[in-house]
Amino acid sequence: MSFANPEFFWALLFIPILLVWYILRNRKLQGSIKITSLNTFSDLKTNISRHSIIALRCLGLAALITAIARPQTSLSWQNVTTEGIDIVIALDISGSMLAEDFRPNRLEASKDVAMDFIAERPNDRIGLVIYGGESFTQCPLTSDHDVLLNLFGGIQNGMIEDGTAIGMGLATAVNRLKDSEAKSKVVILLTDGSNNSGSIPPVTAAEIAREFGVRVYTVGVGSMGEARMPFQDQFGRIQYQNVPVRIDEKTLKDIASIADGKYFRATDKNKLENIYKEIDKLEKSKINVTDYKKKSEHFWPFASLAAALLLLEFLLKNIIFKSVV
Repeated sequence: MSFANPEFFWALLFIPILLVWYILRNRKLQGSIKITSLNTFSDLKTNISRHSIIALRCLGLAALITAIARPQTSLSWQNVTTEGIDIVIALDISGSMLAEDFRPNRLEASKDVAMDFIAERPNDRIGLVIYGGESFTQCPLTSDHDVLLNLFGGIQNGMIEDGTAIGMGLATAVNRLKDSEAKSKVVILLTDGSNNSGSIPPVTAAEIAREFGVRVYTVGVGSMGEARMPFQDQFGRIQYQNVPVRIDEKTLKDIASIADGKYFRATDKNKLENIYKEIDKLEKSKINVTDYKKKSEHFWPFASLAAALLLLEFLLKNIIFKSVV
């Protein structure tokens, strides 16, 4: 509940002033004397009548002031019009994504940052394609981001044949967007290597993306130099070795150039987060929000209560207790 004229509540300060005046006046008009007499009961009746009258007056004034402040309840709703953006994230899950130059590794860091990105774009449809030696759609375009985030959380290395089919991953993502009617269609492609699998060359996939009006942002994931990589020895034990970081940046730049996008290099998780923030700024949807509000007045119950209390005070003072007040 809200009030249209809350400034009238300042008038409530008059009530304690009235009570103080009543107490001081009562003390001035009445003395105190100890006497053994039945008149004591008459004095008690007089005090009760006076106290009840002033109580009714205070309650009546409080109800009247509340009514003047105009209590209201409001019902509000919104009509939201959005010119959405359709985004497909194509994520490399090959074995090299387990390298630990990111914490805890490249794959988990990429998942965490992508999930944060998804959470910040509630008005867009987003899909997920994963690729290694082959590619498939893990989640088609959806506005149900809870489902998408659950599927993101379940991604792990080994779900598909190992390898890095960048062209296949991009082509699968474009296939998910080609029939979209969104004002902007975007692929965010992440990889830490170079194309070594699949039947579609990356540049060919980029040209297909351009034909369907799909913009492609490419992200090279990996530090400079060497990275610590886990592997299993012949006894099944996990061992580590440092391997060179080899990202085909030229191909990733070519893809971005052909498909009207941009290439980014993420050498750690913080830079990857900044890359997603930059993409977030580049791809903003327009949202028109219209607010509707309906207010209902609720001053009548308070006004009626005030009238009843003040009328009762008048009747008690001038009829019932007239002889004792």
